Amino acid sequence: MNSRDLLDLCFRNLFRRRARTLLAVIGVVVGTCAIVVMLSIGYGLTANFQEQIESYGNLHLIQVSANGGSGVNADKNDLKGIINDKTLKTMGEIKGVDAVTPVVSEYMTVAVGKKVTQTEFVGIDAEVFEKFNYEIGEGRMLRPSDKNGVLFGNNVPMWFYNPNKNDWSDEPEDVVDEKLVITADWEYGMKKKSSDPDKITYPEFKGKGVGVLASENDESSYRVYMNIDDLEEIIAANKKARKENTTANGRQGKTYDQAWVYVSDINEVEDIIEILKDDMGYYTYSATDWLNAMQDTARMIQGVLGGIGGISLFVAALGITNTMIMSIYERTKEIGVMKVIGANLKDIRKMFLIEAGLIGFGGGLIGLALSYLISFLMNTVLVGVMGSIFSDIGGYGSSVSIIPWYIAVGALAFATFVGVAAGYGPARRAMNLSALESLRNE
Repeated sequence: MNSRDLLDLCFRNLFRRRARTLLAVIGVVVGTCAIVVMLSIGYGLTANFQEQIESYGNLHLIQVSANGGSGVNADKNDLKGIINDKTLKTMGEIKGVDAVTPVVSEYMTVAVGKKVTQTEFVGIDAEVFEKFNYEIGEGRMLRPSDKNGVLFGNNVPMWFYNPNKNDWSDEPEDVVDEKLVITADWEYGMKKKSSDPDKITYPEFKGKGVGVLASENDESSYRVYMNIDDLEEIIAANKKARKENTTANGRQGKTYDQAWVYVSDINEVEDIIEILKDDMGYYTYSATDWLNAMQDTARMIQGVLGGIGGISLFVAALGITNTMIMSIYERTKEIGVMKVIGANLKDIRKMFLIEAGLIGFGGGLIGLALSYLISFLMNTVLVGVMGSIFSDIGGYGSSVSIIPWYIAVGALAFATFVGVAAGYGPARRAMNLSALESLRNE
């Protein structure tokens, strides 16, 4: 019996008992749909977690902190945990690392005209900072040639106020191309200042706003950035005003407390973190730490939901098995005739396996189409309801359900496999039936 005749016979057998076949197919539809939809919710949670983390911090950025290596008296032969020009170069040579910059910071006051605000000033290497993939919302990126140039985070211009009038504006202050005053004096601009005789007199530095970053929610939006050389000069002057030691930091072979490492491929971030921590002895922090924890939660939820769907498909497999066994009982005499006229035993087994596989494939195909429809509804009509359900675990975002192509293909293949597997036992039973006993059956 050729394959075409065998396939035609299988279709005719399935349509002979339409109601029973339809019930078996519906079981597979429900099982497949349950698995795909449940898994799609898990993938949606994972995508939403990543979307949220990206809004809080740069997933490509690794913040590296010295591990007890700061200080000019550190052993030059043991650079583990120390951040200096030599180890910064070593970090930059790690495979996958695109840019490295040392980082210094100081909380200070910045003034535009009569308005002031206090924020964190971060000193970076402007020559490589552009490689960190920050987008400019207004003005331009910081350049190495900008003397006391200031690049503002997106939210900082909203914080300016007149300290003498308590005048807060709902509009951001114009800072691009504006003259600035930078000082560590938190009372700068106030008419009434503290009368404390021990009050420190901090120097004032002239600066200029060069641009405003576009990102509104991540860490960069709450800081301002300067060239590291310029900020180190200001920090040294502030320490001198406080009568502190000014030799602890600097560029001339001295150490830093912190560095930033940028990795373009997010999939390599974890491997680079391991190198920085285990091989080089640094403390590290990355937004991917949050993401991994949230993804573990999503995987756990995905496993539970997928297990529920798996149970549904298992029940469907029992339905297919029952359908095929009943088919054998009804077609016992037919099987006997096929054997008497010389039908190959493998063809008889193949016929039942194909019938079971067609039930699995047909149910899987319909279930997959239904899954895409449900996913579409969850992402549109039901997005508000689904969002409120998952907001408690931090999974609210732009998509509730996501069906990757490999899940769709895998679900269809699995449904077909389940059908074939469920029909294997009945197929062997049909193949092993006695021809004489089959012909006696009425």
